Amino acid sequence: MNKKDFGDDFLWGVSTAAYQIEGAFNIDGKGLSIWDTFTKKKNKIFNNENGDIACDFYHKFTQDIYLIYQLKIPNFRFSISWSRIFPEGVGTINQKGIDFYNKVIDLCLELGIQPWITLYHWDLPQSLHEKGGWTNREIINWFSEYVACCVKHFGDRVSKWMILNEPMVFTGAGYFLGVHAPGLKGIDHFIAATHHVAMCQAEGGRIIRSLHSNPYIGTTFSYSHLEPYSAENENDQKATKRVDALLNRLFIEPLLGLGYPLKDLPMLDKLEKFMHPNDLNQLAFDMDFVGLQVYTRELVNYSLFVPFVQANIVKASRRFVHHTIMDWEVFPDSIYHAVKRIEKYSNIKDIIITENGAAFDDSVNNDRVADLLRKDYLQKHIKKLLKAKKEGSNIKGYFVWTLMDNFEWAEGFKPRFGLVHLDFKTQKRIIKDSGIWYRDFLT
Repeated sequence: MNKKDFGDDFLWGVSTAAYQIEGAFNIDGKGLSIWDTFTKKKNKIFNNENGDIACDFYHKFTQDIYLIYQLKIPNFRFSISWSRIFPEGVGTINQKGIDFYNKVIDLCLELGIQPWITLYHWDLPQSLHEKGGWTNREIINWFSEYVACCVKHFGDRVSKWMILNEPMVFTGAGYFLGVHAPGLKGIDHFIAATHHVAMCQAEGGRIIRSLHSNPYIGTTFSYSHLEPYSAENENDQKATKRVDALLNRLFIEPLLGLGYPLKDLPMLDKLEKFMHPNDLNQLAFDMDFVGLQVYTRELVNYSLFVPFVQANIVKASRRFVHHTIMDWEVFPDSIYHAVKRIEKYSNIKDIIITENGAAFDDSVNNDRVADLLRKDYLQKHIKKLLKAKKEGSNIKGYFVWTLMDNFEWAEGFKPRFGLVHLDFKTQKRIIKDSGIWYRDFLT
């Protein structure tokens, strides 16, 4: 297997997110985000860590973009910090925030690297959260103002846009389970946030298309390949179907004009009180591509005591299978199954793997990180992706998560996903063996 097998027009890249790498959380006019606030609450984050400094990309972006150039990676996906552009979420624009992203974009283009902007990667301005955030329908207007601002200031040089990052994850973890920012719990918070997020993913696409002359627009979804814990058990099969509706179908099907998967997940009946006339039509938008973020396979069993879904995901460690330190099974076929499943929808144009990667225990020896497990993980997943492509799947690209070790949300700095090792005390960067392999593969 080599790069040529995928064709000359296949897109290879690397992905990052603003809060996970930028730091500079209160510098140059930036307002607070919900993650700036959530991470200061005791015992919410592993070791009570936070992204105040993180990788200090805000100050070291030149060095880091040159690392991308050195690794011969032609596409760089990064997100915009909403509160760096609008410190209060709406209203007055922070020119220093605009200037920062202009410098990032300009350096990428100067080095022949294509910038891909993710508009929302979980860091809602704290001031908007205090007005209800994603549970307040007014966020459709707030988000629209933010998207239009980004297109106005960056659209002359950026044509590749992603609206949202993994809406199921930030609504489920942040508005139902309370383990991510802003830490809200309960079905009502989750249902309200779900509908407004789904409305925004379509509205964001419409705004870009109305303001940009030639955009390539998509959005990203977390996707887990699901199987019943016991293939012969009817209750496990039904539980898997409910979990699939929740994790894999909840946001993509409204976008495709199919509505919410109410039939397979009765709890979604609660959406009715948040629906306005014509909302079903407004949920749909014809994206140019769908981004899939695939990491693992999950096995599901029936559980009477889990509310709403009566299902439980059986952790990889309990199944004694090879897994990452996130307790995610290493199952390369998952990426193949994800592509084959999504392409069954009739109105999908292009599919891009916008995240795929693994966290393992890395060690530095004589300025070298021999991360053989990560290299093996990437090789095997890319090989399975090639299998799907050879079978005719309309797969157009693959982005590794992530450029460098960073702040991994509630897990803090412990999980290391990067192609580049980062010492968070000294900010020293070391390209890992996986990064060297990826460079060689791309060249």
